Amino acid sequence: MSETAKLELDGKAYQLPVIVGSGGERALDISSLRQTAGCITLDDAYANTGACQSAITYIDGDQGILRYRGIPIEELAEHSTFIETAFLLIYGRLPVRAEMRRLSDLLTQNEMIHEDMKFHFEGFPPNAHPMAILSAMINASSCFHPRLLEGYSPEHFDLQAARLMSKVRTIAAFAFRKSRGLPIIYPKPVYKYTANFLHMMFSEPYQDYDLKPEVVRALDLIFLLHADHEQNCSTTTVRMIASAQANLFACAAGGVCALWGPLHGGANQAVIQMLEEIHTTGDDGSKFLAAVKDKSDRARLMGFGHRVYKNYDPRAKIIKAQCHKLLRQLKADDPLLAIAHKLEEAALKDEYFVSRKLYPNVDFYSGIIMRAIGIPVEMFTVIFAIGRMPGWIAHYKEVMDRKNGRIYRPRQVYVGPLLQSYVPIEQRAD
Repeated sequence: MSETAKLELDGKAYQLPVIVGSGGERALDISSLRQTAGCITLDDAYANTGACQSAITYIDGDQGILRYRGIPIEELAEHSTFIETAFLLIYGRLPVRAEMRRLSDLLTQNEMIHEDMKFHFEGFPPNAHPMAILSAMINASSCFHPRLLEGYSPEHFDLQAARLMSKVRTIAAFAFRKSRGLPIIYPKPVYKYTANFLHMMFSEPYQDYDLKPEVVRALDLIFLLHADHEQNCSTTTVRMIASAQANLFACAAGGVCALWGPLHGGANQAVIQMLEEIHTTGDDGSKFLAAVKDKSDRARLMGFGHRVYKNYDPRAKIIKAQCHKLLRQLKADDPLLAIAHKLEEAALKDEYFVSRKLYPNVDFYSGIIMRAIGIPVEMFTVIFAIGRMPGWIAHYKEVMDRKNGRIYRPRQVYVGPLLQSYVPIEQRAD
């Protein structure tokens, strides 16, 4: 017999079905509450609200667990690649060789953007933020593929998904080159996904970028670790737009806009800015940590703590090891890494941070890796967006595949004036 919870209101009892997820998480199904009891629930910022049932990503924040389609992120980071992981997220299983070849071919076939889009890039000012360009150009590129505008079609979905994943890195690289006044570098079919992106970012017309395997692997790992993260702000935005039956590119463009917010995708940029400020003042991190603990000071420890994780972010452990490995291989001596070490070591021992469960998250070390590669700070969130694209596509597909899916439409508790009369402007008090 299904478990239920009882809600008592105005002397009446209402039975609420209890939904149990794969990991044992329990949710009260209130979908009929307004109809039966005449009331709704209020949950500011949706901190305790499940907006959907999803089979894509599992997170246990208390235990520090992250799994894509049930596979631990640690196993994928060690054995998989970004593109294989993208297939897993989108289609729900690991691909066989023929499926990997087909996806790879689709990515290669769709890596170019329409030549007319170059005129769109020229319309942006030199100081335009790459995220603004990315969102606008993803939307604009859909105009060159009329079938996209016809809506979701299972028989054309593979092509649409590969087209978006492939073109987003080309758009991102072009946006970077535009911001620096550099000539556009076209993709090369001989390069795989991440290597091709680095080629478009850093090659010159007269000389190809030296694709070091350790650099390609480090960036591919950043993409993989960011590929999905359950119902965060940008993913929820994508699902919201998808519920209106919007096309895939429009949903992704909306996801980029949500990710652009400094409280979401801008955290890795904030970490680097924090470390640079500490370094500039000649501090090794000790004075800064003291300032963080001082309630009268506005200093904030960026890259620590997470809305979901109340333990060590599993992605942070992976990216930290990769960061050390890459800097050793590149023989890079980054003073910011020494400060980062100091901050982490001190914070993990300090009762102030331990009691508040402020552990390093994925943003703490990913910025240092991107800095070592040569990716500028303003491109950090763009890298995040490229990595998150498979997750957005997977969630888009999940929404579109729902039977009898309804458009998302949250309720509200109205607290404004209940009734007012219109006052002509000549009668209004100054």
